[in-house]
Amino acid sequence: MKMFKKITNFLPLFTLVLVTMLVVSCKKDKDETQTAPALPPQSGFVMNFTDFSSADTLKSAAQVDTYGNYGYSYLNVAFWNSVLTANLAIPVASYIEAFKHEAVYHPENSNWTWSYNFTVGFSTYLAELTGKVDGTNIDWEMLITKSGDYTDFQWYRGRSAVDQSGGYWILAENPQNANDYLRIDWKKYSDGTEDIKYSYIKAGEAENGSYIWYGTALTTFDRFYQIYRKPTNNHTNIEWSSTQKNGHVKDPLHYGDNAWHCWGVDLKDTVCE
Repeated sequence: MKMFKKITNFLPLFTLVLVTMLVVSCKKDKDETQTAPALPPQSGFVMNFTDFSSADTLKSAAQVDTYGNYGYSYLNVAFWNSVLTANLAIPVASYIEAFKHEAVYHPENSNWTWSYNFTVGFSTYLAELTGKVDGTNIDWEMLITKSGDYTDFQWYRGRSAVDQSGGYWILAENPQNANDYLRIDWKKYSDGTEDIKYSYIKAGEAENGSYIWYGTALTTFDRFYQIYRKPTNNHTNIEWSSTQKNGHVKDPLHYGDNAWHCWGVDLKDTVCE
């Protein structure tokens, strides 16, 4: 009888231990089977300037009359490319490097972290990119550390769709000026086309609201740039063929009209058809 009572008294404790073990086991299994969210594509962070970067035919400024339309378009794109390449070197390098590493799941925060070192020039940095799934979206945050200079500086943050259909990034200027500097909006469409837009968003600056927008299209001119300068309230629209290289440009301020101005497959000015 005493033995029966002892066993009976032990049952609640045994049951509690068993339930606890099952809960821990299930939680562990759940954590171990978590799958890291896919990183947004590089094309949703890094604008493609290579499609429009070949100016081998423009051998001297004396040819501007012959290659005026293409040359003007090229110089507009090259200007943005040079400015962005210099200012985005560290965030771009940090993001591209993320694709070479595996993420670690943190169950206490229900998020994932990609942690790794990367280099720009002669400097080494530590990057910690965190992604947290929120329904059909993922929230992102990139913290960058440079030993002796700054620690866990939030260089950019953003949100993207789980299905990789689009998203945005907000970039800070630099660790010395942590203000919002650039917004990147990107989209991928079901027909295979995509676009990405860099908007200058630094408060108090004359260029606040200026942007460059690049995309692909299912048309003869299957690439485009749209460039807007806020100080002059002027749009430069460029469309061209990625294979034939011919195209056209429209710029009311530069040309004094709203017409297209064309160049041929040899990049020389031609009459628009």
